[in-house]
Amino acid sequence: MLDGFGRCIDYLRVSVTDRCSLRCTYCMPADGVPWLSHGEILSYEEILRLVRLFANIGVKKIKITGGEPLVRKGVAGLIREIKAIPGIEQVTLTTNGVALKEQLPDLLSAGVDAINLSLDTLDRERFAAITRRDALPQVLEGLEAALGAPGLNLKLNCVAQAGREDDWLALAELAKAHPIALRFIEPMPIGLGEGVTVCSEEEIRAALEGKFDPLTPYDGKLGNGPAQYYTLPDFAGKIGFISAVSHQFCDRCNRVRLTATGYLKTCLQYDVGADLRPLLAESDEVLQKAIAAAIGCKPEAHQFTADRVENREAHIMSQIGG
Repeated sequence: MLDGFGRCIDYLRVSVTDRCSLRCTYCMPADGVPWLSHGEILSYEEILRLVRLFANIGVKKIKITGGEPLVRKGVAGLIREIKAIPGIEQVTLTTNGVALKEQLPDLLSAGVDAINLSLDTLDRERFAAITRRDALPQVLEGLEAALGAPGLNLKLNCVAQAGREDDWLALAELAKAHPIALRFIEPMPIGLGEGVTVCSEEEIRAALEGKFDPLTPYDGKLGNGPAQYYTLPDFAGKIGFISAVSHQFCDRCNRVRLTATGYLKTCLQYDVGADLRPLLAESDEVLQKAIAAAIGCKPEAHQFTADRVENREAHIMSQIGG
């Protein structure tokens, strides 16, 4: 389906929970937030019904997110059922990796097409400082298991913060040794992300090229997102950058988000969209019209650098499935 600015919207991020096993400083307060009750979030049956309607209007790719999606029971079964929906070509998952080793066999059996693992550092002490949990060993076990899964498309997502050059270079060594994509993600100024000291894409590139070689743009397609990828000599994998604020890519945005409570978000920055949960009592036709209308009104672009923005999102990232 085309939105009001002619962009083809074929990618839906589905948050299955607001809960998470970590407390990353740029995502969640140290004491967490009040969790939604089970009755406040969409059931898997409701998610499947909505995904079928999204597929009817042209959505082909689904990303399962949270919070941390693997803290909700039965995610692999949900993926299996989404894969069976006509029109859905790809189902992927984003995870912090804490429970990945345990659940990976079921995810692979369900047919997950790709996994994005969030990992900002390979240093245990620094990991604990960032996530407020001493869980790096479990994450690395999950990473090792994923690296050993034949044919699994694996990406690492590193939220790039200033002063962490050692972390960037250590993670880059993983992309050198393995056929994975390491993406450096610019923190989004939403919720606690507004307090993060941002380093530039150019700064990270300079650090990488100082140790390795010049980055060469890669024109091939890797996944569904907006990352700009690069190759390096003797690297088995790729280096990518997702710099939504400093290198805006709204003109080619192809995604919308469904929160765990059933709200259809059409842009991360804004609280505009459509509350689909109350409409679940209505017919499929009513629901599909509401979905199409919301997508048709998707904002043209974010305005993170503006001083005043109407309808600015007030929730933190874990609550909106960023």
